[in-house]
Amino acid sequence: MAISKKRFLRAYEEYADALFRYCYFRVSDREVAKDLLQTAFCKTWEYLVGGGKIRNFKSFLYRVAHNLVVDYYRQPKVFSLECLEEEGFDKEEDRRAPLLDKLASEEAVKRLAQLPPLYSEVLFMRYVEDLTVKEIAEILAETENVVSVRLHRGREKLRQLFGAS
Repeated sequence: MAISKKRFLRAYEEYADALFRYCYFRVSDREVAKDLLQTAFCKTWEYLVGGGKIRNFKSFLYRVAHNLVVDYYRQPKVFSLECLEEEGFDKEEDRRAPLLDKLASEEAVKRLAQLPPLYSEVLFMRYVEDLTVKEIAEILAETENVVSVRLHRGREKLRQLFGAS
């Protein structure tokens, strides 16, 4: 168990920031992204304590985070006027500076967000998080061929969006 604990703590140190960015990119809410990140690591720890074996922590953690994001969007949302007013005064855009630097411009983020999630997700994982096609395939439980096709089609759709303006 001590070895798993050390591996778990090392995985947290290595991947927490990248997983947070992934969650934040997908949900666009800092607090929700923090909650998803925490839940991803809790679920991973529970899996290890239950005797589960993890060959690739990075892929496993991204898979858990991906599933949590999907679950988040499946939940019915409740909105209040107070929440909507608060959102209008929140300066979330200022907190996205590291992500914007990686994508090279605010326009690229805007265009990436215009793509269907099927494409924006794989493009984000590949070019922002620098995951390999194999790692993305493991995370999404797809074949490498499917991921490669999505990357290609996503890049084409992104080119079309840039050409349209």
